[in-house]
Amino acid sequence: MFKILVAEDDLPLQKMMCAFLKLNGFDVIPASDGNEALAAFDHIMPDLAIIDIMMPGRNGFEVTSEIRESFPLLPILIVTARDTLDDKRTGFSSGADDYLTKPVDLDEMLLHIQALMRRAKTMTSHRLQIGETVLDYDTLTISRGDNSITLPKKEFYLLFKLLSSPRQIYTRQQLMDEIWGMDAQSDERTVDVHIKRLREKCEGFPDFTIETVRGLGYKAEKRS
Repeated sequence: MFKILVAEDDLPLQKMMCAFLKLNGFDVIPASDGNEALAAFDHIMPDLAIIDIMMPGRNGFEVTSEIRESFPLLPILIVTARDTLDDKRTGFSSGADDYLTKPVDLDEMLLHIQALMRRAKTMTSHRLQIGETVLDYDTLTISRGDNSITLPKKEFYLLFKLLSSPRQIYTRQQLMDEIWGMDAQSDERTVDVHIKRLREKCEGFPDFTIETVRGLGYKAEKRS
């Protein structure tokens, strides 16, 4: 059964979220503060984490960052009343995959969870298709009909990351951490250079675009 960690210190809201998720077929792991949320990973490995920002012990940003260091592919949904651009930037930079503001609409939360589940499944696959465009992780190729190109590793990983989660915004730092890791020779401008190269090389692939999100980072968009 798909297991979801719900880290929320508002107990009535936590109980409501947990009850709703159980009704929809999920196994739920509740946590009431940041330390309890992190401790849950010592006993049960969740498949997805829902993290509130304002929690005692360690806040949601700290919890998200620690989870991401150990579990780079675990989907993380931040749920919070803090919805400023700076809060969102901090959330994505700490490693969150998605952001949902309070008051929580449970049906909307379920849609976010289902989208994150699909993305997680895609990231564990070695083949991704967007329209008529196919990305092959094993050969580092992107193809559409007779048009096929092989990309350098970092460019391919960056494109695969963006296209695995269309419309998901990634900060430059988040992309640096996930694609380049601890490479001290690189900085955030490296992402801009690779994005520029990808845009030039992918002009012959009309199924998607790579968009700049001012003040945040980049996202991929599917073309209809």
